[in-house]
Amino acid sequence: MKKSRILFIGFMLFSLFFGAGNLIFPPFLGYSAGSNFTPAILGFLFTGVLLPILAILAVVQARHGLISIGSRVHPVFGLLFAVLIYLSIGALYGIPRAANVAYEIGFVPAAGVGTWWTLLLFSVIFFVLTLLLSLNPEKIVDRLGQWLTPILFGTLAILFVRAFFIFDAEPTTVDAPYTSSPFIGGFLEGYLTMDALGALAFGMVIVNSLSAQGASSKRELMTGATAATIVAGLGLSVVYISLGWIGSRMFQQEGISDGAGVLEPAAAMLFGPSGSLFFGVIVFLACLTTCVGLITACSEFFHSVMPRIAYKSFVVLFIIIGMMVTNLGLSLILSIAVPLLVFIYPLAIVLIVLSLLRPLIGEGSLMYQLSMIFTGIFALYEGLSNVGISAPAVTGILQTAPFFEQGLGWALPALIGAAVGYLLDRLMSSSSSQKASFNEK
Repeated sequence: MKKSRILFIGFMLFSLFFGAGNLIFPPFLGYSAGSNFTPAILGFLFTGVLLPILAILAVVQARHGLISIGSRVHPVFGLLFAVLIYLSIGALYGIPRAANVAYEIGFVPAAGVGTWWTLLLFSVIFFVLTLLLSLNPEKIVDRLGQWLTPILFGTLAILFVRAFFIFDAEPTTVDAPYTSSPFIGGFLEGYLTMDALGALAFGMVIVNSLSAQGASSKRELMTGATAATIVAGLGLSVVYISLGWIGSRMFQQEGISDGAGVLEPAAAMLFGPSGSLFFGVIVFLACLTTCVGLITACSEFFHSVMPRIAYKSFVVLFIIIGMMVTNLGLSLILSIAVPLLVFIYPLAIVLIVLSLLRPLIGEGSLMYQLSMIFTGIFALYEGLSNVGISAPAVTGILQTAPFFEQGLGWALPALIGAAVGYLLDRLMSSSSSQKASFNEK
């Protein structure tokens, strides 16, 4: 494979990850962390960059992608979990969220108008472009990696360079959760991007892109994927640090509650009246590239599960569903999808970690099953809590786990479940070997 193609695949992967959520999280982190910006952004990079990269490599390492990873728990679980992942980050959430954010954060401030019919018109234009860019998956590297991503890089570079020479305010005020433990605060902020879920879907896009460039053996795929993830990881790190730095240099103002509230006035300060338009272009490109990646990933997955239905048919189906859900509004989309994502995400992280450690710890079924059960208890509780269902008695028991208040109460139980399952798998394997040896005698 040519090094230039690996570079473009890395650019493509960057654009798949870098959606509107990734655009607005870092500046608000910088704005809130103030003088504690450095440890906060390091925590963010740990879960916002490193974890998704590891998820990509875990999928590439598996024989049949996400289904193979989940099937180590049980074949039925593997298929259902993969379907749930692709639907939740795709047609039911990720795709309409990207389109809606492009409209509300990119279009409305620049155009100065936002009604139901402008949303409908915008969504039609947005999804027609998405359709044209998604119909041929073999061209995704050229269209995203070779063309759209460099344009996105260019607009971001203009923003960063101009901000570097103009913004000179020293960071001062530190807000929660960056006061006492800024690294943990940044860690949790990166965790909330939920990019590891997207990585589980994008993994097979990378595999297919590398295969189209001539990579056939598992070693070639892993080598190419590692190089591409390094390119994407470096790009994401530079952009996140730069966006966070801009936020940390913004003067404290009333009413700023998210990253859009930081970047919109920053763009206006840097570019005057055209700042809203410039910011809108960045948001639109970020959302469009992510949406193309999600449409491609979901369509390729469901085509592989149901090969009788053409890839292009799935593209059209997800475009139609995405456009319909987009017009429901962002708040309704979030109220439906967030509980599901909160439930899925811890399970996905545990599967990613176990898969990456597979060369060292194997893939014993009890190890996977017990870790999923222990994690699933906390994940189900968090998902139900997000829809207002709770039981004080259950809360009293679960909240004894470390980091429960931060939504990470599942971490230690998952480790315990994996360790116990690993020992039981070893004991059962040893017992089976002894019986086989005895029967031979």
